[in-house]
Amino acid sequence: MAPDRGESQDYQSISTPPSTSRRDEASDGTEELRRRRSNARRFIASHASEGQNFTVRGILVGLGVGLVICFSNMYFGLQTGWVSSMSMPASLIGFAFFKTLSKHLDLPFTPVENVLVQSVAGSMGTMPLGCGLVGVMPALNYMLEPEEQGPIVLGLPKLILWSLGLCFFGVVFAVPLRRQVIIRERLKFPSGTATALMIGVLHGKEATADGPICRTTSRDLTSQDNSTQSYSNIDERSADVEELTKNQTSSWQSRVKLLIISFVISGLYTLATYFFPILRNLPVFGFTLAESWLWTLNPSLAYVGQGIIMGPATTLHMLLGAIVGWGLLSPLAKNRGWAPGPVDKWETGSKGWIVWVSLAIMLADSIISLGYIALRPLVMHSGEYAESIRQIIRKRDWKGFLYLGSGKSGGDYALLREEVSTPREETRSNFQEDLIVSDEEIKGLPEPDAPPEHLVNDSTVWVGLVLSVVFCIVSIRVVFGALVPFYAIIIAVFMALVLSIMGVRALGETDLNPVSGISKLAQLFFAIIIPQSNKNSILINLVAGAVSEAGALQAGDLMQDLKTGHLLGAAPNAQFWGGVIGSAFGAVISALIYRLYTSVYEVPGDLFQVPTGYVWIFTARLVTGKGLPMMAWQWALGAAIIFTFTTVARIFGTGKPWHPYIPGGIAVAVGMYNVPSFTLARAIGGMVNWYWRSYRRKEETPIVVLASGLILGEGVMSIVNLLLASANVPHR
Repeated sequence: MAPDRGESQDYQSISTPPSTSRRDEASDGTEELRRRRSNARRFIASHASEGQNFTVRGILVGLGVGLVICFSNMYFGLQTGWVSSMSMPASLIGFAFFKTLSKHLDLPFTPVENVLVQSVAGSMGTMPLGCGLVGVMPALNYMLEPEEQGPIVLGLPKLILWSLGLCFFGVVFAVPLRRQVIIRERLKFPSGTATALMIGVLHGKEATADGPICRTTSRDLTSQDNSTQSYSNIDERSADVEELTKNQTSSWQSRVKLLIISFVISGLYTLATYFFPILRNLPVFGFTLAESWLWTLNPSLAYVGQGIIMGPATTLHMLLGAIVGWGLLSPLAKNRGWAPGPVDKWETGSKGWIVWVSLAIMLADSIISLGYIALRPLVMHSGEYAESIRQIIRKRDWKGFLYLGSGKSGGDYALLREEVSTPREETRSNFQEDLIVSDEEIKGLPEPDAPPEHLVNDSTVWVGLVLSVVFCIVSIRVVFGALVPFYAIIIAVFMALVLSIMGVRALGETDLNPVSGISKLAQLFFAIIIPQSNKNSILINLVAGAVSEAGALQAGDLMQDLKTGHLLGAAPNAQFWGGVIGSAFGAVISALIYRLYTSVYEVPGDLFQVPTGYVWIFTARLVTGKGLPMMAWQWALGAAIIFTFTTVARIFGTGKPWHPYIPGGIAVAVGMYNVPSFTLARAIGGMVNWYWRSYRRKEETPIVVLASGLILGEGVMSIVNLLLASANVPHR
């Protein structure tokens, strides 16, 4: 059923016809607020009932786009550990595909169907990281020593089972978190919001960063437009429809063209690197620094694109890490004899020595940042939580603990400050209480939710969560047998659920899902509960970290998609099932791609150095007190202390002008454990971002599309290079 375009376009600015009698201000305001809320709900209901929230064609196109992203993420993940859900390019590609075939479609391609496409594609594309195939699995396959029960190489059936075991429970767990972080707290989820705005522009629909509800402020009530102005605005809008349509067509065509051009250029460059490998490591600082200290530049357009997406602050912090790690600490460790082997050797060279320092920085940053995220709500609302708990105890309604702070409409114990209204019609007294609202109080007002029939059923959530958790536990047990005890697997899964909450909150507030920090916290926790005398402690540590990373990544990615869907009126249950399907296909495909790459290329090797694999294994050894080289713990401790203070400064300096100048711990650590060639290319991309947005003051979307084309171009062409390598095509 086609949407009511009048409601969908005017839900924010519907005029009030002239009244025949004057009413007092409070009464007018009450009716205005009632009407606006009603229109907001009709907007969501009309979009959620368009009939194309869940379609076979949307699933198939999403899987096709996800396959491209999956190959790309496996390629870059094995090189540097970086992956991306590519939500914006996925929605753009889906739109371009259906727009090209629009004359042959029985039903039009709608914004909510586009949400489905990018949800499926994103869920599938991030599985190389979510299933541990770019970090944990290389560590088990190639870096686990015999005394650590390694190396462990899984056959393809067990590799697929492992991947499937990790891919579901994070997706299911995101559903009960949705109402709290999106509907009640209205966290921004910047990437999800940006994707919604882009889809809205492509389809000519309205979406705002604050969601599809119109709120009335005191300023609104004292400056209402009169009816003549309102009708004049409607006439002008009708007169400009044709021009607006032309502008929208030109906009999406120009973006698709930009995506294709950047894709082709990056792909051709990637093909050239197969025949001329020197292009991956240009000795821009001279042959001595290149050969002796690994200071080269990889002018990969894809890494420039990654830098564009990361932005100038993050890439410059990474560059600082490269300068400190590879320009100062590496020569120091080599000359003092702390790392006597060749610089490029992980085991004996300074390349491996500085990883210990980067790990300490990551742990310090993770503990402080995630601790702040976990404790802040308790500190801010401690009195309200205590009152809610007292009510539960007094009424002996122990089920209330399940609803505490969850935003469930049937619970009586939600925090009063963030109370939300249900889709039921409110009474006049409710409206009068919320009548006049200051601009500062807007964020506390309730959001309307999707119609009940488009929400995920509670029984589906709980049954799905139980089944996915049990399946994860059983699959890990089957894959590793008695090497990983049952109690450790169970603790790892439930710890992953708790840490996922922190990851989702961090993602909603900062657009950064700290999955690396979450996994390190899990490893640290298991180092405490698993005795060091246990010969399997390193293996257990790696598995526990992988489970936590998987849960946090999948919950965060789906929450970004749910934010996009909420802003556009898409049905959450369609997105949920799309995420489940995308994750299942992504798990299987990722396992196959991993086996394909590792069978053709040397891993670790020149092309795929798998630095995150070494980070995983070194972290496990660090927290269990094993394998530290000379002077590593002293320098690691000093770095941890320094970045404890810098992380605290960044937390309390959020929004301040000097905030970007305080180094971020994770970014600095990534610059340390990756060789400089990747970091330099990303820094170039970060400066391109700064030039475009800050110096030229241009819209960000075009350069994001450009960057996405550069990344996808190299990721897809890497498949061609893979085929050339498997066929032993000669090259220099």
